[in-house]
Amino acid sequence: MRFRDGQWLVAEGVQIQYAEEVYRITPTASGKGISLLCPTRKIINRGNTLNLATLSIDIEPAFDGVLSVEMTHWQGALRRGPDFDLFPAGRPDVDAKVTKNENGTTLSAGTISATVSGKPHDFEIAFHPTDRKKPLTTLLSRSVGLAYTPSPSTPMQLADMRNFKHYIFTQTTLAVGESIHGLGERFGPFNKVGQKIDLWNADGGTSSDQAYKNISFWMSSRGYGVFIDTPERVELEIGSERCCRVQTSVEGQRLRWFIIYGPSPREILRKYSILTGAPGSVPSWSFGLWLSTSFTTSYDEETVNSFLTGMKARDIPVEVFHFDCFWLKAFQWCDFEFDQDMFPDPKGQIARLKADGIVKKVCVWTNPYLGQASPVFAEAAAKGYLLKRKNGDVFQWDMWQTGMGIVDFTNPEACAWFVSCLEKLFDTGVDSIKTDFGERIPSEDVQWFDTSVDPKRMHNYYAFIYNKLVYEALQKRYGTNEAVLFARAATAGNQRFPLTWGGDCESTPEAMAESVRGGLSLGLSGFAFWSVDIGGFEGSPPPWIYKRWVAFGLLCSHSRLHGSNSYRVPWTVDNDVTSEEGCSATLRKWTHLKARLMPYLFSQAQECVKNGLPLSLRAMCIEFPDDPSAWTLDRQFMLGDSLLVAPIFEEDDTVQFYLPKGGWTNFFTGEVKEGPGWFTETHGFGTLPLYVRPNTLLILGKEGETRTVYDYSTDVEVRAYYAKDNARALLVDSEGKTIGTLGWKDGEVTGKDILKGNSVITVVSS
Repeated sequence: MRFRDGQWLVAEGVQIQYAEEVYRITPTASGKGISLLCPTRKIINRGNTLNLATLSIDIEPAFDGVLSVEMTHWQGALRRGPDFDLFPAGRPDVDAKVTKNENGTTLSAGTISATVSGKPHDFEIAFHPTDRKKPLTTLLSRSVGLAYTPSPSTPMQLADMRNFKHYIFTQTTLAVGESIHGLGERFGPFNKVGQKIDLWNADGGTSSDQAYKNISFWMSSRGYGVFIDTPERVELEIGSERCCRVQTSVEGQRLRWFIIYGPSPREILRKYSILTGAPGSVPSWSFGLWLSTSFTTSYDEETVNSFLTGMKARDIPVEVFHFDCFWLKAFQWCDFEFDQDMFPDPKGQIARLKADGIVKKVCVWTNPYLGQASPVFAEAAAKGYLLKRKNGDVFQWDMWQTGMGIVDFTNPEACAWFVSCLEKLFDTGVDSIKTDFGERIPSEDVQWFDTSVDPKRMHNYYAFIYNKLVYEALQKRYGTNEAVLFARAATAGNQRFPLTWGGDCESTPEAMAESVRGGLSLGLSGFAFWSVDIGGFEGSPPPWIYKRWVAFGLLCSHSRLHGSNSYRVPWTVDNDVTSEEGCSATLRKWTHLKARLMPYLFSQAQECVKNGLPLSLRAMCIEFPDDPSAWTLDRQFMLGDSLLVAPIFEEDDTVQFYLPKGGWTNFFTGEVKEGPGWFTETHGFGTLPLYVRPNTLLILGKEGETRTVYDYSTDVEVRAYYAKDNARALLVDSEGKTIGTLGWKDGEVTGKDILKGNSVITVVSS
């Protein structure tokens, strides 16, 4: 929200009061931090202390390299939930220290410090590395404040706050050339400077400034990140109200955020994962190809069988088959019952599919909404399982489903009932759940079962409790590391419940580029695993777009063919062209390539879970933070730490991409290009710029491997690319357990005893 009209004027109808000085510094309640009493005028004499607002700023050590900063106006305001689930794996110890000298007061939390200016009648808080005074960012004069709208004409009007909105805001400095990234799955410009961003989950598609996954965490190119600790609506003006500041505002009496010092993006993400939770593990089978029925298409058992037998005939392995919407009867979404007219024997059908070996796993679409035509609506309403209006009515609207109600997951009995419905699906043979929707959660005129929660905070937080419930139900049935969601909505912490996909995109190259930007931003928000609707969701992709999207989608961590009102099996896209440039051949090539990459991908996945890193799409700045160009790149990404991928968006087959410093090797041809620099190439549909980073040992499955799950240590190929004595490659089995580590010394691979069968070693670049 903008509180000012340019640099000099306050916005019409707004009153602002700024923290003008630090009047007093005392210890916080914990005794480890400092509490700043900040009047909204400079205190020159005793009379200045009367009839004015003050702001309290509490700075606390969170853990090494992380500080908590909380601004409060009225301390007596209720602290209503829900709150983010912080430190789910435990809170690390911190070495905190407060020092004072003539320059001010400094609080240190290991590698990060905050120094409060000691100048009389001054307001300045600098956040800096403990061993250096150069600030990461600073709260300067008129950078912390409160605002009212409409503007009260007298303080006496504030005796009744029902007609006023009250905001708390901060403005952290933006340095010259600094860029800001993250904030969830955002489809607009990669660098957020110059943008106004509202963190409020919405079903807006990929061609808008709305987002399904609003994550209140951003990363700076200057080596720090900020996590805003509230699930309510957060409004950010990132160099858009004041060009030199990031303004964060919330409606309420408090605002808390954590500042996280890296200095590298890797270290920032690792610390963020300690704060909000590490990404959950995913099973190796989930990396295979997922095939969907598509969204509003009509299909039955015969259709499903024709899709899967057609894929098998074309040598395109399908790991997971997904039943979207119309596995349910029309108007009865979502009642967890297969439409008996289309699927008279779902349990038998699923068993037959698996027994025939044409698919290994089955996923079904579901959501937390109940249409009133469904028999379960009456049951859920009668038992109090649905969200209500303040007058006691069940909250309903005709958006999406006729008379739709929303499951109230603050009710433990509703949670147990919902899980019991899922368990019936598991009994039918369902292995995974697509948890769609969860964004359009009302925040006005609603009463949750848990009366202590704030409906506005519940809007974003609903995605967390919804996906957590389903994920844990899958874990209970199938095992801790065997649970997989396909979720759309998310908030901070949802990275613990993988995986997510990018939502509704059009079947255009522009939408593919939007999806790349969304995946990059989500990866910089702590999410390890991500997918996209291959071919685009809306519309029918022309063959060239479908094939380019296949190449991009099979180099994401997870790969799903999915559309809206048209199928995505390849022969329906190009009328079954049988040449090597056809859709079927292209999908076969890229599916087989991903199978060969599995030893590398699955070992990288373990590192991502451990360190809070994205597998794919990984922004270039994570791997090359000291290269200024890396912070601008939004049309390419890293797949793990060693493979660079540049999708192709042009119908004329050309692509422009950037290579950082060093000798990069073309995966397909072995050609070496020397970076840093920009390059332009032309590619057929079977290749794209896939370059291997220098000093890489790349473990691949054998030539011709088509499976996703196999023995990643037997009959493999180890390729060396400009390997040095510090080159390493972790080898894991198909359950993620470490087998050992390969190295390179004196021109040879070390640790070869962990390889079995006819494994080969190839020096590609030296």
